[in-house]
Amino acid sequence: MKRIGIFFGSSGGVTEGVANQIAEKLGVASGDVHNVASASPADLGGYEVLLLGSSTWGAGDLQDDWYDFLPKIQKLDLSGKLVALFGCGDSASFGDTFCDAIGTIYQDLQGTGCQFIGSVDAADYTYDDSTAVVDGRFVGLALDEMNEDSLTPGRIDAWIESLKKEGIE
Repeated sequence: MKRIGIFFGSSGGVTEGVANQIAEKLGVASGDVHNVASASPADLGGYEVLLLGSSTWGAGDLQDDWYDFLPKIQKLDLSGKLVALFGCGDSASFGDTFCDAIGTIYQDLQGTGCQFIGSVDAADYTYDDSTAVVDGRFVGLALDEMNEDSLTPGRIDAWIESLKKEGIE
């Protein structure tokens, strides 16, 4: 399997919990799971696969720690790296900006040379709008731990299977 690094931003612990669930299912060591609040862009260098996660706050905002980290990694050459995104949002209270944070990360990393994998069909979700949807697909795994937490384990499993088919192994 390729070397996988998981990088997340989490204010309330929800996205951190999801990052740890993903790590466990993929057999990623805890030392390869990084909170972006204390990570450095150099930490990305040792990985062939980057799983990047952020919760969405307010009206479609990134989790706070990503505001410092994202501009730094935007400047990196990520050519040859596979990047998959995951994020948490609230489709009931913020249905018009559901999981926008992963849409922001996706947009901001367009010029880095990375190859995005792990898009998810948006048809199985209830939401109004999202910048994370491109051509009817979320640019990564969108989760709603507030209203659809019972769907999370199945969504994570299906996403991981799709990542395996897209070359993370």
